[in-house]
Amino acid sequence: MIPFARLLVRRLALLIVLLATVFVVVDLLPGNTARAVLGRDATPNQIAAKERELGLDHPLPQRFWDWISAVLTGDFGHTARGRSINELLVDKFPPTLLLGGLALTLTVVASLLLGLWWAGRRVAPEVPITSLIRQGAVRLLQPTTTIAAAIPEFVVATLLILVFALAAGWLPAVTITDRSGFPASPDMLVLPVLALAIPQIGWNTRVVRAAMVDAAQAPHVESAVLDGISTRAVLLRHVLPFALPTIVASFATTVGMVLGGSLVVETIFNYPGLGALLAGSVADRDVSLIASVVALSGAVIMCMLAVADGIRAWSLRGRG
Repeated sequence: MIPFARLLVRRLALLIVLLATVFVVVDLLPGNTARAVLGRDATPNQIAAKERELGLDHPLPQRFWDWISAVLTGDFGHTARGRSINELLVDKFPPTLLLGGLALTLTVVASLLLGLWWAGRRVAPEVPITSLIRQGAVRLLQPTTTIAAAIPEFVVATLLILVFALAAGWLPAVTITDRSGFPASPDMLVLPVLALAIPQIGWNTRVVRAAMVDAAQAPHVESAVLDGISTRAVLLRHVLPFALPTIVASFATTVGMVLGGSLVVETIFNYPGLGALLAGSVADRDVSLIASVVALSGAVIMCMLAVADGIRAWSLRGRG
């Protein structure tokens, strides 16, 4: 429990440092928050009054302390345009959570299936592969997963739009929302989810395969193969439990990658989530809103890392 508490405190400290860095970086950006809110026609007196209203006349450390102190009580404050940040996050975070959750689920399922199947060719090489299609699939997995992991989400999103929206006309390229603030139809989620999941599937498939092959070097696995146990049973009962810590750590890291990528993908597909909110806050140099989005995303990632730590501890129980 004590090591876990130390790890939690360390992650909280890193999050606070990251939030302080956000304040510094936004403050160094060119432009003026008050002028961005009031417009080009604002007079110097109006700009000065707006800066006093927003607290921009205070030193940067004091502004950060005032904001972080309020956040610890659950109050994220107000945007430079006067809207409640709490209300904005409640309105925009659920669609992002839906998009990221679907992409993460697809990533976990697809990479596990592909990684296990790919690793099965190494764990039990004596099993004959008679199908030419299966042989070709095995040979294609390595370059395909490498390419998929290397391509950024915005490139994948652009290619998906060109192929499935513009050329084929099968799926919509723009998201339209209903009264609930979510996409009006399920097909509007397909391309954004794929754009987020494809790079992560490529990366995690390779991690799953490598972890399984490494775990398969254990003596008990070789004994199970020699005893004639089926490849599926060997993988699931004798190899996967030993590979699980590495796999879970990779999936936990994927949470942050999916959340970060969703902010870009949402902008491309006009998706109603935190992406558009963050884009507008950067244009306004609204440091409170930017830091609030970062803080919320960081909290979600920390929760997922804590879950991953619990799963790893469970999988390693009883081992020396």
